[in-house]
Amino acid sequence: MKFAFRSLSLIGLALTAAAALAQTPDCSLVPGWKQDGSARSYAADTLFEYMDGNSEGYLIYRFVKMNGVTCKKGADTIIFDVSEMADPEMAYGIFASNRDPRQPVEKVGMVAQLLERRAIFAKDKYFVELAGNPANDADLRAFMLAMEKRVPGSTELPDAIGWFPEEKLDKSSIRLVPESVLGIRLLKRGYVAQYNFGKAFLVKEDSPEAAAGVMTKLKARFGEVQPARIGDEAFQVNDKYLGRLAFFRKGRYISGFAGVKEGGDPVALSGALAGRIR
Repeated sequence: MKFAFRSLSLIGLALTAAAALAQTPDCSLVPGWKQDGSARSYAADTLFEYMDGNSEGYLIYRFVKMNGVTCKKGADTIIFDVSEMADPEMAYGIFASNRDPRQPVEKVGMVAQLLERRAIFAKDKYFVELAGNPANDADLRAFMLAMEKRVPGSTELPDAIGWFPEEKLDKSSIRLVPESVLGIRLLKRGYVAQYNFGKAFLVKEDSPEAAAGVMTKLKARFGEVQPARIGDEAFQVNDKYLGRLAFFRKGRYISGFAGVKEGGDPVALSGALAGRIR
């Protein structure tokens, strides 16, 4: 029994050490680079000391903590920060809010983007940023790839991203809205995706019962609605601000299309989306 307990303790220590390593940026990951100054560490209530006005953009994605260092090689500098978010969904969310939607992404971790003087990627619940001044692309890529190997966890994107039908979808537009999806407070957090004919949205509630309660409130909010046959329940409506739209509930998910242009059918579009939700 003592041996078994000791083995479990060692496993626990190893996992703790691996997690700590994942959260620790290291200038020695790439030859020729050395740490300049002290390491940085911030929690949710101290992040403003580092970012001031930008901290809210992290906190809204359920930021937990950040570790960072400054790396130097000759006259080049790289600011190297690793943020831990509450879960992989939030890590993707903050990545999507920081990427350049005009530029391509690549498969490093869950998703990554390398731009001039900047590299970012998300893996599991971690969001990693590298900002060069100037630093060449080769060094930024080397740091990104080396750190990705150090970070444990899943490299799979949130399932919901794959549920949006691909036809006429602008894939770079998919993002996680941390609050008030479509500008509606009832829809607390969810995904939106832009099509050339309208916008799809997807919100996850805690349970089917909670989602049903939100649907009831949505019907009251919009007033005169027309019932539709999608998922467990659905309705369509024309709104002054959101245009032609349809809402449906499937289990604990509330989803649909908004701002659908003339010639498009929000109910049919929503039905296709409903068929992909698992």
